[in-house]
Amino acid sequence: MPKRFLGNIMTDTPTAPAGKLISSAASGVWSLDEALSYTKVGLWPNAANLVPRALFAGGRETAGNFPKNQNVIEYVTITTTGNANDFGDLASLTQDHGAFSSSIRAVFFGGKSLASGTGQGSLTNVIQYVTISSTGDAADFGDLTGVIKTPAGVSSNTRGVRVGGHDPNIGPINVVDYVAIATTGNATDFGDWGSDIYDAYSCNSSTRGIVSGGAGGSALLDAIQYITIASAGNSTDFGDLGSAIYNASTGIVSSATRGIVALGGREANSNYVNTIEYVTIATTGNSTDFGDLTVNVREGASASSTVRGLQAGGVDSGTNAVNSIQYITIASVGDSTDFGDLTLARYRFAGASSSHGGIAA
Repeated sequence: MPKRFLGNIMTDTPTAPAGKLISSAASGVWSLDEALSYTKVGLWPNAANLVPRALFAGGRETAGNFPKNQNVIEYVTITTTGNANDFGDLASLTQDHGAFSSSIRAVFFGGKSLASGTGQGSLTNVIQYVTISSTGDAADFGDLTGVIKTPAGVSSNTRGVRVGGHDPNIGPINVVDYVAIATTGNATDFGDWGSDIYDAYSCNSSTRGIVSGGAGGSALLDAIQYITIASAGNSTDFGDLGSAIYNASTGIVSSATRGIVALGGREANSNYVNTIEYVTIATTGNSTDFGDLTVNVREGASASSTVRGLQAGGVDSGTNAVNSIQYITIASVGDSTDFGDLTLARYRFAGASSSHGGIAA
Protein backbone atom coordinates (compact mmCIF):
# COMPACT_ATOMS: atom_id res chain seq x y z
CA MET A 1 0.00 0.00 0.00
CA PRO A 2 1.46 3.43 -0.91
CA LYS A 3 2.51 5.67 1.92
CA ARG A 4 2.98 9.42 2.24
CA PHE A 5 5.74 10.96 4.34
CA LEU A 6 4.56 14.24 5.87
CA GLY A 7 6.01 15.90 8.92
CA ASN A 8 8.18 12.80 9.45
CA ILE A 9 5.05 10.73 10.08
CA MET A 10 4.19 7.74 7.89
CA THR A 11 0.47 7.88 7.15
CA ASP A 12 -2.12 7.18 4.45
CA THR A 13 -4.10 10.30 5.44
CA PRO A 14 -1.74 13.05 6.55
CA THR A 15 -3.33 15.92 8.45
CA ALA A 16 -2.67 19.45 7.22
CA PRO A 17 -2.24 22.33 9.68
CA ALA A 18 -5.53 23.52 11.14
CA GLY A 19 -5.00 27.07 9.90
CA LYS A 20 -2.83 30.15 10.13
CA LEU A 21 -3.91 31.44 13.56
CA ILE A 22 -1.44 31.39 16.41
CA SER A 23 -3.76 28.92 18.16
CA SER A 24 -4.00 26.53 15.18
CA ALA A 25 -2.51 23.04 15.46
CA ALA A 26 0.31 21.74 13.27
CA SER A 27 1.15 18.49 15.02
CA GLY A 28 4.21 16.46 14.03
CA VAL A 29 7.79 17.14 13.01
CA TRP A 30 7.93 19.32 9.91
CA SER A 31 10.78 20.17 7.54
CA LEU A 32 11.40 23.80 6.63
CA ASP A 33 10.29 23.11 3.04
CA GLU A 34 6.98 21.68 4.27
CA ALA A 35 6.37 24.63 6.58
CA LEU A 36 7.22 27.06 3.76
CA SER A 37 4.77 25.37 1.40
CA TYR A 38 1.92 25.74 3.88
CA THR A 39 2.95 29.30 4.71
CA LYS A 40 2.70 30.30 1.05
CA VAL A 41 -0.93 29.19 0.90
CA GLY A 42 -1.80 30.75 4.26
CA LEU A 43 -2.20 27.53 6.24
CA TRP A 44 0.80 27.61 8.60
CA PRO A 45 0.27 28.84 12.20
CA ASN A 46 1.83 32.26 12.56
CA ALA A 47 2.52 34.13 15.79
CA ALA A 48 1.47 37.34 14.04
CA ASN A 49 -2.02 35.95 13.53
CA LEU A 50 -3.77 36.46 16.83
CA VAL A 51 -6.93 34.63 17.81
CA PRO A 52 -9.70 36.84 16.37
CA ARG A 53 -11.46 38.97 18.95
CA ALA A 54 -14.69 40.96 18.58
CA LEU A 55 -15.47 44.08 20.65
CA PHE A 56 -18.91 45.57 21.30
CA ALA A 57 -19.03 49.13 22.63
CA GLY A 58 -21.55 51.62 24.03
CA GLY A 59 -25.26 51.67 23.26
CA ARG A 60 -28.61 52.22 24.97
CA GLU A 61 -29.69 49.97 27.79
CA THR A 62 -33.44 50.63 27.76
CA ALA A 63 -36.09 51.91 25.36
CA GLY A 64 -38.21 55.02 25.91
CA ASN A 65 -37.87 58.79 25.70
CA PHE A 66 -34.96 58.94 28.16
CA PRO A 67 -32.93 55.80 27.63
CA LYS A 68 -29.90 54.99 29.72
CA ASN A 69 -26.72 55.19 27.67
CA GLN A 70 -23.70 52.99 28.27
CA ASN A 71 -19.93 53.31 27.84
CA VAL A 72 -19.18 49.62 28.39
CA ILE A 73 -16.86 47.75 26.00
CA GLU A 74 -16.93 43.95 26.09
CA TYR A 75 -15.28 41.23 24.03
CA VAL A 76 -15.58 37.65 22.82
CA THR A 77 -13.19 35.24 21.09
CA ILE A 78 -14.80 34.68 17.69
CA THR A 79 -13.46 31.15 17.16
CA THR A 80 -15.22 29.86 20.28
CA THR A 81 -18.70 30.30 21.72
CA GLY A 82 -19.59 31.74 25.10
CA ASN A 83 -20.57 34.87 26.97
CA ALA A 84 -18.86 38.24 26.58
CA ASN A 85 -16.25 39.59 29.00
CA ASP A 86 -15.58 43.12 30.22
CA PHE A 87 -12.92 44.99 28.22
CA GLY A 88 -13.08 48.58 29.48
CA ASP A 89 -15.05 51.76 28.81
CA LEU A 90 -15.56 54.32 26.08
CA ALA A 91 -14.58 57.88 26.99
CA SER A 92 -18.26 58.86 27.27
CA LEU A 93 -21.74 57.34 27.43
CA THR A 94 -22.30 56.89 23.69
CA GLN A 95 -24.95 55.52 21.33
CA ASP A 96 -25.52 55.62 17.56
CA HIS A 97 -21.79 55.59 16.75
CA GLY A 98 -19.85 53.84 14.00
CA ALA A 99 -16.80 51.58 14.05
CA PHE A 100 -13.98 50.15 11.95
CA SER A 101 -10.77 48.35 12.80
CA SER A 102 -7.35 47.06 11.86
CA SER A 103 -5.82 43.91 13.31
CA ILE A 104 -4.42 46.09 16.11
CA ARG A 105 -6.92 48.86 16.82
CA ALA A 106 -10.70 49.20 17.08
CA VAL A 107 -11.88 52.73 16.32
CA PHE A 108 -15.27 54.16 17.35
CA PHE A 109 -16.52 57.48 16.01
CA GLY A 110 -19.39 59.94 16.14
CA GLY A 111 -22.72 59.17 17.76
CA LYS A 112 -24.72 60.73 20.56
CA SER A 113 -22.76 61.41 23.73
CA LEU A 114 -24.20 61.99 27.20
CA ALA A 115 -22.61 63.48 30.27
CA SER A 116 -24.81 61.31 32.49
CA GLY A 117 -26.76 58.09 32.12
CA THR A 118 -30.10 59.62 31.11
CA GLY A 119 -31.28 62.35 28.75
CA GLN A 120 -31.07 62.98 25.02
CA GLY A 121 -27.47 64.19 24.81
CA SER A 122 -25.75 65.84 21.87
CA LEU A 123 -24.10 64.55 18.72
CA THR A 124 -20.32 64.39 18.58
CA ASN A 125 -17.45 64.24 16.08
CA VAL A 126 -15.10 62.48 18.50
CA ILE A 127 -13.00 59.51 17.33
CA GLN A 128 -11.64 57.15 20.02
CA TYR A 129 -9.75 53.86 19.93
CA VAL A 130 -8.57 50.82 21.88
CA THR A 131 -5.89 48.18 21.32
CA ILE A 132 -7.89 45.03 20.60
CA SER A 133 -5.48 42.42 21.99
CA SER A 134 -5.38 44.06 25.42
CA THR A 135 -8.11 45.36 27.72
CA GLY A 136 -8.60 48.92 28.92
CA ASP A 137 -10.44 52.19 28.35
CA ALA A 138 -10.63 54.05 25.05
CA ALA A 139 -8.21 56.85 24.21
CA ASP A 140 -8.77 59.97 22.10
CA PHE A 141 -7.89 59.61 18.41
CA GLY A 142 -9.07 62.88 16.84
CA ASP A 143 -12.22 64.29 15.23
CA LEU A 144 -14.41 63.59 12.22
CA THR A 145 -15.01 66.40 9.73
CA GLY A 146 -18.44 66.98 11.32
CA VAL A 147 -20.74 65.87 14.12
CA ILE A 148 -22.97 62.95 13.15
CA LYS A 149 -24.88 59.91 14.39
CA THR A 150 -25.54 56.48 12.80
CA PRO A 151 -22.67 56.48 10.26
CA ALA A 152 -21.25 53.40 8.55
CA GLY A 153 -17.60 52.37 8.62
CA VAL A 154 -15.35 50.30 6.36
CA SER A 155 -11.62 49.63 6.62
CA SER A 156 -8.52 47.94 5.33
CA ASN A 157 -5.74 47.10 7.75
CA THR A 158 -4.35 50.62 7.31
CA ARG A 159 -7.22 52.99 6.51
CA GLY A 160 -10.64 53.49 8.10
CA VAL A 161 -13.44 55.24 6.20
CA ARG A 162 -16.59 56.82 7.63
CA VAL A 163 -19.63 56.88 5.33
CA GLY A 164 -22.57 59.27 5.78
CA GLY A 165 -24.54 59.69 8.96
CA HIS A 166 -27.19 62.04 10.27
CA ASP A 167 -26.16 65.66 10.83
CA PRO A 168 -28.20 67.51 13.50
CA ASN A 169 -28.54 70.62 11.33
CA ILE A 170 -29.15 69.28 7.83
CA GLY A 171 -30.28 65.69 8.30
CA PRO A 172 -28.80 62.76 6.33
CA ILE A 173 -25.49 63.50 4.59
CA ASN A 174 -23.34 61.93 1.87
CA VAL A 175 -19.98 62.94 3.40
CA VAL A 176 -17.16 60.37 3.38
CA ASP A 177 -13.93 60.92 5.36
CA TYR A 178 -11.02 58.73 6.47
CA VAL A 179 -8.15 58.25 8.90
CA ALA A 180 -4.93 56.22 8.98
CA ILE A 181 -5.74 53.73 11.74
CA ALA A 182 -2.18 53.25 13.01
CA THR A 183 -1.76 56.97 13.78
CA THR A 184 -3.95 59.51 15.57
CA GLY A 185 -5.37 62.72 14.15
CA ASN A 186 -8.41 64.29 12.55
CA ALA A 187 -10.26 62.77 9.59
CA THR A 188 -9.62 63.89 5.99
CA ASP A 189 -12.22 64.29 3.24
CA PHE A 190 -12.48 61.18 1.03
CA GLY A 191 -15.29 62.04 -1.40
CA ASP A 192 -19.08 61.74 -1.58
CA TRP A 193 -21.48 58.83 -1.32
CA GLY A 194 -23.98 58.40 -4.15
CA SER A 195 -26.82 59.53 -1.88
CA ASP A 196 -27.44 60.90 1.57
CA ILE A 197 -27.30 57.88 3.85
CA TYR A 198 -27.49 56.87 7.50
CA ASP A 199 -28.42 53.77 9.53
CA ALA A 200 -26.83 51.61 6.82
CA TYR A 201 -24.83 48.37 6.86
CA SER A 202 -21.20 47.79 5.84
CA CYS A 203 -18.73 45.09 4.77
CA ASN A 204 -15.39 45.09 2.96
CA SER A 205 -12.39 43.33 1.51
CA SER A 206 -8.93 44.85 1.82
CA THR A 207 -9.65 46.67 -1.46
CA ARG A 208 -13.34 47.57 -1.48
CA GLY A 209 -15.67 49.05 1.09
CA ILE A 210 -19.38 48.32 0.58
CA VAL A 211 -22.33 50.05 2.26
CA SER A 212 -25.92 48.90 1.74
CA GLY A 213 -29.45 49.88 2.64
CA GLY A 214 -30.09 52.55 5.25
CA ALA A 215 -32.21 55.68 5.08
CA GLY A 216 -31.73 58.78 2.99
CA GLY A 217 -34.13 61.43 4.23
CA SER A 218 -37.76 60.42 3.91
CA ALA A 219 -37.07 57.20 1.97
CA LEU A 220 -35.39 53.92 2.79
CA LEU A 221 -32.68 52.66 0.46
CA ASP A 222 -32.13 49.30 -1.21
CA ALA A 223 -28.95 50.40 -2.98
CA ILE A 224 -25.55 48.75 -2.53
CA GLN A 225 -22.58 51.02 -3.35
CA TYR A 226 -18.82 50.72 -2.96
CA ILE A 227 -15.56 52.62 -2.80
CA THR A 228 -11.93 51.65 -3.31
CA ILE A 229 -10.54 52.11 0.21
CA ALA A 230 -6.96 52.97 -0.79
CA SER A 231 -7.94 55.86 -3.07
CA ALA A 232 -10.17 58.85 -2.36
CA GLY A 233 -13.21 59.40 -4.55
CA ASN A 234 -16.96 59.04 -4.85
CA SER A 235 -18.90 55.80 -4.48
CA THR A 236 -19.91 53.53 -7.38
CA ASP A 237 -23.11 51.53 -7.81
CA PHE A 238 -22.79 47.83 -6.92
CA GLY A 239 -26.37 46.50 -7.07
CA ASP A 240 -29.50 46.25 -4.92
CA LEU A 241 -30.69 44.48 -1.79
CA GLY A 242 -33.72 42.21 -1.84
CA SER A 243 -35.66 45.03 -0.15
CA ALA A 244 -35.00 48.41 1.44
CA ILE A 245 -33.78 47.86 5.02
CA TYR A 246 -32.45 50.13 7.75
CA ASN A 247 -31.65 49.82 11.48
CA ALA A 248 -29.38 46.86 10.71
CA SER A 249 -26.58 45.91 13.09
CA THR A 250 -23.52 48.20 13.07
CA GLY A 251 -20.16 46.64 12.20
CA ILE A 252 -18.24 44.83 9.46
CA VAL A 253 -19.09 41.20 8.60
CA SER A 254 -17.10 39.79 5.68
CA SER A 255 -14.41 37.43 4.56
CA ALA A 256 -11.87 38.56 1.97
CA THR A 257 -14.28 37.47 -0.78
CA ARG A 258 -17.85 37.52 0.58
CA GLY A 259 -19.63 40.39 2.30
CA ILE A 260 -22.81 40.26 4.37
CA VAL A 261 -24.91 43.22 3.21
CA ALA A 262 -28.04 42.68 5.34
CA LEU A 263 -28.24 41.32 8.87
CA GLY A 264 -31.71 41.96 10.29
CA GLY A 265 -33.26 45.42 10.64
CA ARG A 266 -36.64 46.69 9.56
CA GLU A 267 -38.52 47.74 6.44
CA ALA A 268 -40.45 50.91 5.60
CA ASN A 269 -43.62 49.64 7.27
CA SER A 270 -41.55 49.19 10.46
CA ASN A 271 -41.84 45.41 10.21
CA TYR A 272 -38.83 43.66 11.65
CA VAL A 273 -36.93 41.40 9.27
CA ASN A 274 -34.54 38.57 10.08
CA THR A 275 -33.04 38.54 6.59
CA ILE A 276 -29.36 37.81 5.95
CA GLU A 277 -28.06 38.63 2.45
CA TYR A 278 -24.60 38.52 0.86
CA VAL A 279 -22.57 39.58 -2.17
CA THR A 280 -19.28 38.55 -3.74
CA ILE A 281 -17.18 41.63 -3.01
CA ALA A 282 -14.92 41.60 -6.08
CA THR A 283 -17.88 41.60 -8.50
CA THR A 284 -20.99 43.74 -8.75
CA GLY A 285 -24.63 42.65 -8.70
CA ASN A 286 -27.66 42.24 -6.51
CA SER A 287 -27.50 40.50 -3.15
CA THR A 288 -28.31 36.81 -2.61
CA ASP A 289 -30.28 35.25 0.24
CA PHE A 290 -28.06 33.69 2.91
CA GLY A 291 -30.52 32.59 5.60
CA ASP A 292 -32.22 34.08 8.66
CA LEU A 293 -31.32 35.35 12.07
CA THR A 294 -32.83 33.06 14.69
CA VAL A 295 -33.26 36.01 17.08
CA ASN A 296 -35.18 38.70 15.18
CA VAL A 297 -33.70 42.08 16.11
CA ARG A 298 -32.86 45.56 14.86
CA GLU A 299 -30.26 48.14 15.93
CA GLY A 300 -27.73 45.67 17.27
CA ALA A 301 -23.99 45.40 16.64
CA SER A 302 -21.98 43.07 14.43
CA ALA A 303 -18.37 41.99 13.90
CA SER A 304 -16.53 39.13 12.25
CA SER A 305 -13.43 37.13 11.59
CA THR A 306 -12.86 36.01 8.00
CA VAL A 307 -14.70 32.81 8.93
CA ARG A 308 -17.50 33.75 11.33
CA GLY A 309 -19.90 36.69 11.51
CA LEU A 310 -21.45 37.73 14.83
CA GLN A 311 -24.66 39.65 15.52
CA ALA A 312 -25.08 40.96 19.07
CA GLY A 313 -27.85 42.63 21.07
CA GLY A 314 -30.49 44.89 19.58
CA VAL A 315 -34.21 45.43 20.09
CA ASP A 316 -36.72 42.62 19.61
CA SER A 317 -40.21 42.95 18.14
CA GLY A 318 -41.53 43.71 21.60
CA THR A 319 -39.17 46.74 21.79
CA ASN A 320 -37.08 45.10 24.50
CA ALA A 321 -33.30 45.29 24.48
CA VAL A 322 -31.74 41.81 24.22
CA ASN A 323 -28.33 40.41 25.19
CA SER A 324 -28.10 37.52 22.72
CA ILE A 325 -25.11 36.90 20.44
CA GLN A 326 -25.61 34.72 17.35
CA TYR A 327 -23.25 33.69 14.57
CA ILE A 328 -23.03 32.52 10.97
CA THR A 329 -20.28 30.84 8.95
CA ILE A 330 -19.59 33.36 6.18
CA ALA A 331 -18.46 30.91 3.49
CA SER A 332 -21.65 28.84 3.73
CA VAL A 333 -25.34 29.74 3.77
CA GLY A 334 -27.86 29.03 6.50
CA ASP A 335 -29.52 30.41 9.60
CA SER A 336 -27.64 31.84 12.56
CA THR A 337 -26.66 29.79 15.63
CA ASP A 338 -26.55 30.81 19.29
CA PHE A 339 -23.10 32.01 20.42
CA GLY A 340 -23.66 33.31 23.96
CA ASP A 341 -24.75 36.50 25.71
CA LEU A 342 -23.54 40.04 26.24
CA THR A 343 -22.94 41.17 29.81
CA LEU A 344 -25.64 43.80 29.29
CA ALA A 345 -28.73 43.90 27.06
CA ARG A 346 -28.52 46.96 24.82
CA TYR A 347 -28.97 48.37 21.32
CA ARG A 348 -27.70 51.17 19.06
CA PHE A 349 -24.09 50.23 19.69
CA ALA A 350 -21.18 49.21 17.45
CA GLY A 351 -18.91 46.22 16.87
CA ALA A 352 -15.34 45.83 15.62
CA SER A 353 -12.81 42.99 15.38
CA SER A 354 -9.15 42.10 14.88
CA SER A 355 -9.88 39.96 11.81
CA HIS A 356 -12.35 40.71 9.01
CA GLY A 357 -12.31 40.83 5.23
CA GLY A 358 -10.38 44.08 5.12
CA ILE A 359 -7.48 42.70 7.15
CA ALA A 360 -4.99 40.67 5.15
CA ALA A 361 -3.48 38.75 8.08
